[in-house]
Amino acid sequence: MMNEFKDFIAKGNVMDMAVGIIIGAAFTAIVSSLVGDLINPIIGLFMGGIDFTNNYAVLSGDVAEGASLEAAREGGAAVFAYGSFIMAIINFLIIAFVVFMLVKQVNKIKDATTKEEEAVEEAPAGPTQEELLADILAALKKA
Repeated sequence: MMNEFKDFIAKGNVMDMAVGIIIGAAFTAIVSSLVGDLINPIIGLFMGGIDFTNNYAVLSGDVAEGASLEAAREGGAAVFAYGSFIMAIINFLIIAFVVFMLVKQVNKIKDATTKEEEAVEEAPAGPTQEELLADILAALKKA
């Protein structure tokens, strides 16, 4: 059973998946910074300077007027954090778009490589030495 497990782990697909997960986790930090540091301020600008991630509705409990989402949660209030949810959706859409663009470029490169390989394989090999000699012999016989 241990040998089967070693064979499973040693397969390329498992290793590729592990690398993908690690890179995905690092990429998430970049996208989170993009959303939090660049996109949120722009959205807040269009919403009149409101910090979008702190938009919430109090379901129960007492919360001071204008308190941040974190302060409301620390105060024990039950909050409906729709701003955080919307930001999670925006974050997902950005990640999905970037992954789409990456996959599109990788597929374009793979297609170009495949076409080049097919062009090399489909190129006529040209006449062999024997065929050339036979053509020369036929031309000499006609002359």
